[in-house]
This record gives sequence, C-alpha cells and structure tokens, in this order.
Amino acid sequence: MVDSLQRAGLIEAQSTVRDGRRPERTVYRLTDAGRAKFDGWLRDLLRTPAKEYTQFAAGLAFAAAVGTAELAELLEERARSIEAELAEGRAIVDELLAKGLPRLFMLEGEHPQVLRAAELEWVRGLIRALADGSLAFPTAEAIAALQKNFPDAAPSPAEADT
Repeated sequence: MVDSLQRAGLIEAQSTVRDGRRPERTVYRLTDAGRAKFDGWLRDLLRTPAKEYTQFAAGLAFAAAVGTAELAELLEERARSIEAELAEGRAIVDELLAKGLPRLFMLEGEHPQVLRAAELEWVRGLIRALADGSLAFPTAEAIAALQKNFPDAAPSPAEADT
C-alpha cells in the first residue's frame, strides 16, 4: 500500500526514526497531490450517501423463513441488545464530554448511535405489528395471487406459514 501511494506521488518519505532496539521506520507525509486527493475523497465521503449493506438486512430478506412467533422473539432479543449497546455508548459519550472532549471529535462514534436508535425504534414497530397482526405471513389466497402476478418468485401455498 505504501509503495503504491508513493509511486502515485501521493506520499513521500519525510524521515527515518528508530525507537530503542526496534527496527527503523519511515515516516511519510502527504504531497500536495496527496493532500488534494485526500481532500476530494473526504468531501465525497461526507457529501454522498452510499448504500451500505448490513447482516441484519440480509436476515430481513429471509425473515419469512421463521414463524411470526419466533421472528418476534428474535427481534425482541435484537432490541434488548441494541438498548444495551446504546446505554453503553451514551455512558462513554457522557464521560468524554465531562472530560472536555468537544463533540466535533466524537461525530464518528455518534453516527452509529443515531442509526442504532432509529433501528431500535423500527424494530420495536415490527414487534408491535407482529403482535397486533398487521405484519403477518400471507394467507394461501394471498400467495396464490402472488404466484399469478410473480410466477417465478412466489412460493407455493404449501410453503406458506399458516
């Protein structure tokens, strides 16, 4: 990686240092071209939303493979885990703020906390919908209609969870 950055003219050796009996190491610095590349890359990361796939999304794609009762239990477990994670994160942020660390230096850690809080709210909504029946597995009649409209994608009625 270092060699390719150096060949591309993005970094250059600044100095060589040795700590005690450890091997020498080279310290690199960004070149003007490297700074320009970094600045553009950083701005793209901050301005442009990107689709980021999660393991949870993969699981949701196959949620119909478990029954509604088990799905509700699994989502409850997930909600409890998220609640614990959020509480731990809040405690860390509170401690760092109390020590005087400006919020600007914690944005990277704040972002996943906000996403998790939104996920928790959504998961709780799914659990409520499963409990009140508004999120249910399709009936045999609904699956028959799916087969008619999507013949290559819909499961047969025997595969439905009734």
